This record gives sequence, C-alpha cells and structure tokens, in this order.
Amino acid sequence: MTTVALAATDGMLHFELSLAHEVFAAAPAGVTVPWYDLTVCGPAAVRVGRFRLEPDAGLDRLRHAGTVIVPGWADIDEDPPADLVDAVREAHEAGARVVSLCTGAFVLAAAGLLDGRRATTHWAHTEALADRHPRVEVDPDVLYVDNGSVLTSAGKAAALDLCLHLVRLDLGSSVANAVARRLVVPPHRAGGQAQFVTTPVPDRDDHPLAALLPWIIERLDQPLTVEDLARRAGMSSRHLGRHFRAVTGTTPLQWLLTQRIRHAQELLEKTDDSVDAVAAATGMGTATTLRRHFNRTVGVPPDAYRRTFRSRTR
Repeated sequence: MTTVALAATDGMLHFELSLAHEVFAAAPAGVTVPWYDLTVCGPAAVRVGRFRLEPDAGLDRLRHAGTVIVPGWADIDEDPPADLVDAVREAHEAGARVVSLCTGAFVLAAAGLLDGRRATTHWAHTEALADRHPRVEVDPDVLYVDNGSVLTSAGKAAALDLCLHLVRLDLGSSVANAVARRLVVPPHRAGGQAQFVTTPVPDRDDHPLAALLPWIIERLDQPLTVEDLARRAGMSSRHLGRHFRAVTGTTPLQWLLTQRIRHAQELLEKTDDSVDAVAAATGMGTATTLRRHFNRTVGVPPDAYRRTFRSRTR
C-alpha cells in the first residue's frame, strides 16, 4: 500500500492535492521506517486551481499503485473526465486501495466504486452525492469512512484526517503522530467512528477541558472515574459530561477508553512489554480486559496487532 499514486487532472482542488502530497511525499524528521513512494499522475500538464502542475506519469500508472488518492473535484455539477474515471476503476480492479478526499467521492461514485458502500464527502454536497448516486449509502455525519479497499473523506481538514489514518494503518500510531506534529495538527479528531475517536483540542485556552485532557493523558495508568475527572475540573459529573459531549462527541469514559487503547497501540509498536504489562500501563488492569476492549475497538487482538505492525515496518 505504500506505493501511492496521486491523481491530478484539470478541475481538481489544489488544497486536497497539496495536503496529500505533504503527507506522503517525505517522511518527518526522525522517522526511519521506509516511506511511501509517491507519484503524481495526470494527462500531461494540468491546471489545478490557479496553479499549473506537471505530473510525473500518466493516468495509466494508477493501476500499478498500491494506493490511489483522488483529490477534491472542483465542479460537482460537471462530470469528471472519463479517462480519470476509467483509470480509477481499473486501479481498484487491479487491487489498489482507492481513497477520495472531499468531493473526490464524486469520481469514485462515477467509477461505481461506492455502489452498495457507505461513503461521505463535504457536508455541502452530501445531498447531491446521494441524489446523483442512489446506490451509495451517504453518511454526512463523519469525517471519513474506511471500507477497507475504498475510503472517502469529508471536506478540507477531514481530508488530512483520512491521510493520517492511512499512515496509522500502514506504519503505526507513532509514525502518524510524528506526521501530525510536523503539520502542527492533532493526530486524531472525533469523527463518529468509535475506533478512530481521538484527542481533540479545545478551541480556547480557558475552556474547562483545556487543562483536564492533558492531565488525563498523563495518568492513563491510574484508575479514573467520572467523579475523579469532575472533581479535577471543578464541576459536577453531569456538567462535565455535557462539556465532553460538546468537544469530543462522546462521554468521558468512552473518551478515556479510547486514549487507553491508543496508548496501548503505541506500547505494542514501540516496546516488547507483555500484554499484562501493557494492560497495567494503560489502566486496563488485566490482559483479559485489554484484549476484550482492544479487539472490539481495533478489530484484532493485541498480539496480532503487534505482529502485523512489525511485519509492516520491516
């Protein structure tokens, strides 16, 4: 999947194309794992917004990539180019993981890749996508949707969320966090999918959760209750719950569990600690508890996650 083809044709949005290039073109400083091999593919010189771009290869190169990324499509009322649609379809048939950013979902839908699948796009265009492609299950309430071989994102910043998600899948949480630090963005944001709900950043320093969230992260190994968190924040448990729901989209305990799972992923990636030791370090208590929550959230047991991650990074 680390051979990435970035589609570029006339009529694409330069923001999404640029951020994908920023993520996949070069590894952050200090990251030593083998990085992505990125190729920009398009039909000769193309106009992307106000910029002129010289692709590295033609659209036929898409079928040879492990991952194909389709940036946003500027005019959703205009049919995307037939050669782009055909190349995206052929790439998927050849086994590529196909990813759309923002309104790039209209290209995937035109290729038939979203039929019978859940998908998303920019909130302003979800109704148009559903009307034009009734076989697509359009979800307007998520940042991105991962169907395995076909992934779609909502608009703008959500495209970056999906790119970071791909790095996390391919190279692990530690590497994705390093990319996020380089870009000065949170490594995760709440997006309606429990396995990817993450550490959001309150928009004001004086927000009631601004000091509480880092305090929790530093104490993941300790038993923490809603009452403990409310006492630390100086508010009632009910009031705390309302703030958490507004900022993170979930409850305090669910958010805490997600942070513990994320910390467990990093420990499994970076250390040889036993599952029992990881359970203790993440506040899960026992290996049995960790395995139950980890398997339900990530989709595989901790031991399998460690083996898969290390085989990828090798």
